[in-house]
Amino acid sequence: MQLSRYKIRRSKINHILISHLHGDHYFGLPGLITSMGLLGRDHPLHLFAPEPLHKIIQLQLEVADTVLPFPLHFHALKEEGVIVDEEKFAVECFRVIHRIECWGFVIREKKKPRKIDRDKAVAHEVPAVFYEQLKDGKDYIAKDGSVVANESVTIPNTPGRSYAYCADTMYTETIPSKIKHASLVYHETTYLKNLEDRAIARFHSTTAQAGAIAKQAEADKLLIGHFSSKYESLDEFLLETQAVFPHTQLALEGVTYRV
Repeated sequence: MQLSRYKIRRSKINHILISHLHGDHYFGLPGLITSMGLLGRDHPLHLFAPEPLHKIIQLQLEVADTVLPFPLHFHALKEEGVIVDEEKFAVECFRVIHRIECWGFVIREKKKPRKIDRDKAVAHEVPAVFYEQLKDGKDYIAKDGSVVANESVTIPNTPGRSYAYCADTMYTETIPSKIKHASLVYHETTYLKNLEDRAIARFHSTTAQAGAIAKQAEADKLLIGHFSSKYESLDEFLLETQAVFPHTQLALEGVTYRV
């Protein structure tokens, strides 16, 4: 329903990442998968999640006698590292600390190290078919043996962007090294900093702790969310976190955040 409300095209979703098996993180998944089938999806869907979810999905499909019209590939999360490696992006998973098995994810944009200076490339008569190799930093050798230095027809590319999702977790200093220099980090702030003891007892984090994670990771920006329902206003969450990490925003439903 929310995908429809915010006009997100289901057909564009090819990878789904589930951090852990608490209901608020996956109960809607069977409905999404079957809806994709009813809407005529025919291309593969890749699901990454803790292993027990595979049996849950299989059981729900079996008892409903549902046959999906598209391949559903389940990938159990078992070890930290790269789990998706596509042409334009890669996804890594890392362990966090929650009451049950739980994972965080980093999505990293892939970019070639160099960008084409088209006017200079044309002036040096570099054929367009060689442009991809120029982006990789290679020099062009003409038919007469002359060399066009890469730096004379390219410029350094901007760094690839990255988004880190730290899931539900208590504060742990193992996270910053996994998300170093992320463009945008999402970290939960279930409680304000005066309830740190409660956060520890319930395997969650506070505002100050989320800010410390982003600061240690040298991230560009931080999103905070997963606020306890005991709070009527979120203003204090933002103020407390910004006191530690100024470039912080509240994660609010329906808002688009640019990485």
